[in-house]
Amino acid sequence: MRGRTLSRSAADAHTLCSVAEPEEPSGRTRGARAAKATGSAAKRAVAAKKAVARTAVAKTSVAKTAVTKKATAKKAAKQEARAVAKPAPPKARAKVQPVPQRDGGLHVPGRTIVIPDAKVALSTASVYPENTAAAFEIAGRLGYDGVEVMVWTDPISQDIDALRRLSDYHGVPILAVHAPCLLITQRVWGTDPWAKLVRARAAAEKLGASAVVVHPPFRWQRQYARDFVQGIWRMAEETDVRFAVENMYPWRYRDREVAAYLPDWDPTDEDYRHFTVDLSHAATSRTDALAMVDRMGDRLAHVHLADGSGSAKDEHLIPGRGTQPCAELLERLARTGFDGHVVLEVNTRRSPGPVEREAELAEALAFTRLHLATAAQVGSSRN
Repeated sequence: MRGRTLSRSAADAHTLCSVAEPEEPSGRTRGARAAKATGSAAKRAVAAKKAVARTAVAKTSVAKTAVTKKATAKKAAKQEARAVAKPAPPKARAKVQPVPQRDGGLHVPGRTIVIPDAKVALSTASVYPENTAAAFEIAGRLGYDGVEVMVWTDPISQDIDALRRLSDYHGVPILAVHAPCLLITQRVWGTDPWAKLVRARAAAEKLGASAVVVHPPFRWQRQYARDFVQGIWRMAEETDVRFAVENMYPWRYRDREVAAYLPDWDPTDEDYRHFTVDLSHAATSRTDALAMVDRMGDRLAHVHLADGSGSAKDEHLIPGRGTQPCAELLERLARTGFDGHVVLEVNTRRSPGPVEREAELAEALAFTRLHLATAAQVGSSRN
């Protein structure tokens, strides 16, 4: 009766049964018991015979296997002896053919693939509607080099101690922190935008992250926007953490376009020390992403890799599913020896379930690994 609560009547019956004296069995009962015992003994005897028979069959099978192995070994020894006595004729040397590449070029023998020092990370926003903890688990299982923590309404994303425990448990480093700059995070870590950046910098320093991603101010944050460029410079000079300002996009509604950011949604118009380029944002702003990367030059420190089709909505598609030059950008980063982070910041919200979401994130990682490499001449100065 363990694990249950008895009703009063059931408890009374149970008590009565437990204290009642057993009755002396009748003659008929004793006879039935004897017959039952005899039948059980017969069954056990039959079972014992079957066990003996199975043992005999097993031994026979083992013996046959041993004989077969011995014959096979003997045959192999004869073949080896014949091969030694009569050496095989030399094989014809295969002709090496150039392999066509996606861009129309050829992979020529005598060249090697060079992979830059850039690490490939997963943004914790990429697993939404799952939480931050799930992002660490998925990143570790799929083989990402680390994560970028999107600080938002999930309490775990705001808790430095919890993030450190997740990083240690899954063996996944935290490479970057995305400051709470979104509309839905206006009250995360308070309402003062500068205080948010101070907390983001402290979190990055404590967690070992090398970059803080920050958006330009919203248009209604006029005081914050007035001092933003100089303020970012001051904060960057106080730490080794890179404050990488991200390109955004104008907001569109039907045929109307609204400039929602100050000083501008395109950060290359200002003098920032470091930039983050986001290809989905470039698609939404209908900007030439590679031309923007050229303007960023060696100040490009961080990449948010996602695709887009030029829709007015910020799509964050899996790389390769839109019209953005995701592959071309990765190959360029490889050629120039980019040493920042490439972060997959994609939208998997419409995935049917966790299995499909993980498959999409695996596809994104495979795409990035494939194209974040370049061919270099064997024996050249590049390593």
